Amino acid sequence: MDIFTLERGTAPLLISLPHDGSHIPDAIAARMQPAARRSPDTDWHVGKLYEPLARELGASVLRPQASRYVVDLNRPADGHALYPGRRETGLVSTIGFDGQPLYLEGQEPGADEIAQRVSDWWQPYHRALAEEVERLRVQHGHVVLWEGHSIRSHVPMLFEGRLPDFNLGTADGSSCGADLQWRLTNVLESQEDYDFVVNGRFKGGFITRRFGQPGEGVQAIQLELSQHRYMDEDSFAWDGAKAAPVQALIGQLLRACLGG
Repeated sequence: MDIFTLERGTAPLLISLPHDGSHIPDAIAARMQPAARRSPDTDWHVGKLYEPLARELGASVLRPQASRYVVDLNRPADGHALYPGRRETGLVSTIGFDGQPLYLEGQEPGADEIAQRVSDWWQPYHRALAEEVERLRVQHGHVVLWEGHSIRSHVPMLFEGRLPDFNLGTADGSSCGADLQWRLTNVLESQEDYDFVVNGRFKGGFITRRFGQPGEGVQAIQLELSQHRYMDEDSFAWDGAKAAPVQALIGQLLRACLGG
């Protein structure tokens, strides 16, 4: 199977969806807890949210096939923590967002297997990401990398209470320019239907931090979207009535990235 899909656009905007995939190879799934084989911590339906907008705006879209349980594409390949001092899942995690083990006892991957998964899945995605960022930067002189994510509204292992609906991360302002962050914040402040935070619990993962170099013409933003706003969190089912206004607001944010 393909490791990822890349739809190349013409605008200076690349939408990366590193946790959109839910596929777990059979040889790995056979060693996992039954509940984990469904890949419940997937960023469900983010491709469905973003792909119509990407076509409308001429943006590129990069999507993986494999679940974050195979390897987390938004973690550094050396496994260093993104939020030191906080409990979090890892590069090849052995626990889910509920804190429960993903693998049957004694079936966790060892160092050699982790290195192989990085080689087979992580590196190809990141090569494609780097090449597309550079293609668009050279073509336009600048590019915005938009990291599209989503997560359950309540994940006690990661944060207290309910997560805000829209969570923008710019690595505390280092991954994009102040003007772009202001434009995005202004879009969110101009509406009243959803709450939001900028650089709250989620400040941007490895991809945002690695690629965001405003001085080099590459700005990166992560949006962590609360799943209860566009789907049913228990069944993972898409809710079109809820999703439509969310999609419209995301469209406004993406247009702000293009200066609109």
